[in-house]
Amino acid sequence: MTSLRLPLAVTAALIAFSTAHAAPHGRTAFIADYDIDKDGAVTAAEFKTIRDQRFAAMDTNKDGGVDEAEYVGEYTARLDAQLAASTQPAEKKAEERAAQLKQAHVRFGVLDKDKSGKIEAAEFAASGVRSFAEQDGDGDGKVTAEEKKKGEPAA
Repeated sequence: MTSLRLPLAVTAALIAFSTAHAAPHGRTAFIADYDIDKDGAVTAAEFKTIRDQRFAAMDTNKDGGVDEAEYVGEYTARLDAQLAASTQPAEKKAEERAAQLKQAHVRFGVLDKDKSGKIEAAEFAASGVRSFAEQDGDGDGKVTAEEKKKGEPAA
């Protein structure tokens, strides 16, 4: 499958205008998705556990890397579950699904840093470290609903 390559500005626009988040970027969704012990906070260990599980699940042929079809396939399943639970009209869900799947192809190209056609475990882990650090605004190794993301202005 050919990887879709778009300029950074287009990628940023796709991210900015999306409303469904199968890969949670909002604080509430992030905590709901990664808080294993349901204590209202996500530790770096909890985050890594879920990320490791997702990578293993994506690697359907168990070759140690995730190709674009595997990556987009796993994302599609999570997105479809979220959209099924959404109260949006069917037309909006269809539009959202199309936009999010385009974004998934772009994201694959960004995550495949060495352009090998596969996201290796190290590439996936590095993206997780960056994502967690962004959410962990105070850098204490735990994400809570009260803290701001890195770069967010204080309330």
